[in-house]
Amino acid sequence: MSRPRPVSGFPEWLPAERIVEQHVTDTLRRVFELHGFASVETRAVEPLDQLLRTGEIDKEVYVLRRLQAEEGEPEPDRAKQLGLHFDLTVPFARYVLENAGKLDFPFRRYQIQKAWRGERPQEGRYREFTQADIDVIGADTLAFHYEAEMAIVMAEVFASLPLPPLRMQINNRRLIEGFYRGLGAEDIPAVLRTVDKMDKIGPDRVRDALVADAGLTAAQAAACLELAEISGTDAKVADQVRSLGVADAGLDQGLEELVAVLDAVQGVAREGFELVADLRIARGLDYYTGTVYETRMQGFEHIGSVCSGGRYDALATDGRTTYPGVGISLGVTRILGPLLSRGGITASRATPTCVLVALPDEDSRDAAVDVASALRSRGIAAEVAPEASKFGKQIKFAERRGIPFVWFLQAADHEVRDIRSGTQLAADPGSWAPPTEDLRPTISAAPPE
Repeated sequence: MSRPRPVSGFPEWLPAERIVEQHVTDTLRRVFELHGFASVETRAVEPLDQLLRTGEIDKEVYVLRRLQAEEGEPEPDRAKQLGLHFDLTVPFARYVLENAGKLDFPFRRYQIQKAWRGERPQEGRYREFTQADIDVIGADTLAFHYEAEMAIVMAEVFASLPLPPLRMQINNRRLIEGFYRGLGAEDIPAVLRTVDKMDKIGPDRVRDALVADAGLTAAQAAACLELAEISGTDAKVADQVRSLGVADAGLDQGLEELVAVLDAVQGVAREGFELVADLRIARGLDYYTGTVYETRMQGFEHIGSVCSGGRYDALATDGRTTYPGVGISLGVTRILGPLLSRGGITASRATPTCVLVALPDEDSRDAAVDVASALRSRGIAAEVAPEASKFGKQIKFAERRGIPFVWFLQAADHEVRDIRSGTQLAADPGSWAPPTEDLRPTISAAPPE
């Protein structure tokens, strides 16, 4: 086989990197389940027409086709074509509709799964990636307080992981849509999509696009930019918005909700996490209706938001019942890719093995297997040396893999050595245990290069 060529945008972690990823996903599961979210998993594919109905994503969807179609088989229409899901929200909406009779509402779900997007690979953006979503969805109604809960849960997640400081920016679609409506804007979706590009193209080009593409006057465009410049962490944000002199009922409701989320989350502030109202945040997808979230990681702002979502009131409906919800999605791969490549987060070792049982000779393999089995029965990861070479060589094998302890079979008492310190003590496989910090690999943060 010739040397394989890498395929960009499809990351494959080395063992130590996978340990980091698994630690992160295990932490996510633990925190999500502590808050009562139940795990679901949806299929990888959805009908193409369903994937394309929620926003401007059509150029990024991977379409599934059989390599060998039947002779004379016509090209399927869009309703019958399948595509790989590009996020976990659209599949979840379909899942709710199909299983509504078996679910209790409000339904709390988490999902940690792969997704695919056909975009240009770059740091923090991949064609195949892992996302972790939480959603609360109701039947016909959903209380507003869940919008604050999304931020509270993610603050707890971030506090549980050795990540750079994170800043969650929130806004409210009722607020900004009400403001644009109060200004007299006729094409509000176009205004939203344009303002949402502020970080990518800058305020001057946004101003020009609001006039040229969204049909605003120069004065209206200027007012939109004034709104976008407002930010803060408390109720003073509402005073700044009202000082712009725009009146609308939706604007008033959105301001009340924005301040309520700020107040709720400030009461459970976490180290390394900041929540701030930022009125330039719009979230371009069409289905958001209330609070919206975007999160930046300090030192990696150039990769964009790593944790985003919002309130949606009409994403899922069967014609009789509407299922409103609120959710947030953490880009596991988006966060880890840049950190791993720059050494910003590392695992203490590249293997789960805590103990290597050394072999004095091949005749001792059965005895070594018994020791390893006894250790495993008590939750201590152990493996037997691959061959009965000199002990120095077996110790070096453990060192290369980061295994902290080597077990020696003795005629009388067995002994175990901490190969980092050189300390060697008598040990019984039925009672010996390593220090808690050595039992499993740990992960830690380092300053980015």
